[in-house]
Amino acid sequence: MNHDHWMQRCLELAKQGAGSVSPNPMVGALIVYSDGVVLGEGFHQQYGEPHAEVEAILDAEKRGNAGELRDATLYVNLEPCSHYGMTPPCADLILEKQIPRVVVGMEDPNPKVGGRGIARLREAGADVTVGVIETRAKRLNEGFIQHITTGRPLITLKIARTLDGKVGGLDGKTTTISSLESRTLVHRWRSELDAVLIGSGTALADDPKLTVRLVEGRQPVRIVLDREGLLPAKLNLFTDENADKTLVVTGENAKPIYESVFTEGGGRVIRAPEFDGHLNLHALFNALGSGEGIDQPIQSVLVEAGPNLSTALIQQDLVDRLFIFTASKILGDGVPAFHSSKIELKSFAETTSEQIGDDVLFKGFLRPV
Repeated sequence: MNHDHWMQRCLELAKQGAGSVSPNPMVGALIVYSDGVVLGEGFHQQYGEPHAEVEAILDAEKRGNAGELRDATLYVNLEPCSHYGMTPPCADLILEKQIPRVVVGMEDPNPKVGGRGIARLREAGADVTVGVIETRAKRLNEGFIQHITTGRPLITLKIARTLDGKVGGLDGKTTTISSLESRTLVHRWRSELDAVLIGSGTALADDPKLTVRLVEGRQPVRIVLDREGLLPAKLNLFTDENADKTLVVTGENAKPIYESVFTEGGGRVIRAPEFDGHLNLHALFNALGSGEGIDQPIQSVLVEAGPNLSTALIQQDLVDRLFIFTASKILGDGVPAFHSSKIELKSFAETTSEQIGDDVLFKGFLRPV
């Protein structure tokens, strides 16, 4: 059978769990009979709910295909778990159903699994193939991989600029640069990642809501950096219906005037250490990854920042993915995307480009998978 073909289908299924399964990985699974007929398929739909392998087996049984499982191949983009967590081990269920062949996209980097699921299947006599379209499988779950291996979230820096590299006018007024298709895609990213982050300059200039509006999806945590605690209390981030999903990061000694009202509405203010007159971004992202002072660990962050924060993140090697929309427009005098004189040469491990509406989207991945 064509392993690549069926594993690609696993990735398509897995992607349907984006925004719902964090801090778990996105996983899809399907069971294929010896003649290439799909007996069942499924994906991990919600954190704490059944894993993809369970969903695929249940789907096969609902279709009346339980008897064929003993001569089938199970495809899954991530190694089946072998330990009890919020759900029982998937490796044990696969063996219980006597599925003889298992094809895996990638080994699970979680130390609780780390090859044990594969070993468990092989020891029981299953034929296990590992590493099918592995690079694509790792890119799909790079947020999970980074978080489980480093403790900090995956940082995606998104920029929308003109052909001459400007992100806005010098007058400070909001300028629509990207096409509707590009803006819709950004809203999709917001719904799929755990948090969206801006600096105080963007909050003050644009008063954004950072909500998911152009697509259906989950509202991420909103994070605004306000080191001195001087942002006005009337901002949308502090007063709208999503204030309880908003996190403000200040310096250790800041006393924001909005804090009491904001926290009464469910918002949270956390203090971060400072370094050289700025928030210590490394310490901040480590805290977000640990879940310190918030409901649960943050695995992925979409940064929609101005040039100051964008430059600082790149300077400090904190950007993992750089996504740049370039519009077919020239602005002339305007605000540049970066303070380029402060940035050293950066090389990418992988790049792609595609047309999105009237814009070109560049995706640069700064880490190898």
